[in-house]
Amino acid sequence: MKIYAYWPVLAVLFCMSAMAADLDRSSVEQRLAKANKSQLADLRRKDLTDIDLSNLDFKNADLWGSDLRRSNFSNSDLSGLNLDLSVLSKVNFKHANLSKTSIFGVHVGGANLSDANLSHSRFIGVMDRANLSHADLSHALWGADMKNQSMGLMRASLNNVDLTSANLSYANFDRALMRYANFSGANLQNAVLFGVDLSGADFTGANLSGADLTGTTLEDTNFSGADLTGTRFAGIKDKSKLKGLSSSKNLDKAIID
Repeated sequence: MKIYAYWPVLAVLFCMSAMAADLDRSSVEQRLAKANKSQLADLRRKDLTDIDLSNLDFKNADLWGSDLRRSNFSNSDLSGLNLDLSVLSKVNFKHANLSKTSIFGVHVGGANLSDANLSHSRFIGVMDRANLSHADLSHALWGADMKNQSMGLMRASLNNVDLTSANLSYANFDRALMRYANFSGANLQNAVLFGVDLSGADFTGANLSGADLTGTTLEDTNFSGADLTGTRFAGIKDKSKLKGLSSSKNLDKAIID
């Protein structure tokens, strides 16, 4: 089964959110003001589309399964939240704190996550065409969980994402789809990219030292100016398909077998 096999679950949530009462910013602020760690602000399965929710503290909120499309969470704190099965397409998370969040079974296509803190977060879903420039994804776990695949291969889809100058050090993207992703100037030190589809991706000037690209698809991938110190390219059959190797840094220190 394909990754989209579990998307029908979202159709149910769309129907549920359509029946939920709309809340404005003032109503959300009132719920947040009364909340604490033992009694969370109830925003579960709520319709919060197209609302300005910037600069708010959501750490004591329950946003599970909510419809957050096109809403503005810029500079807000959502760290540690469970956003599983929420609807996040075209949401604005610029400068937001999403560290240690769980985002599973979600469509985040076209979202703005530039400069966001996503360190130590967990993500499985679709984030195609999202803006992740300058974002912090260090130690993020966005790889497929191969021990829990009863519904088919569930993984992160990050095609055409903008990751320029992002921090992906020590992050895990095992088996993700990252076709035509822009990693220009990004830090991928010791990142795990095992089995990732990186067709057409751009690593111009990126730091790939210690990164594991074992079994990746690298057709037309650009490595111009990239630091390849200790980068593992195990399973690469045809290096001629890799662009910019001649102008990369420390190619002699890469592990190619």
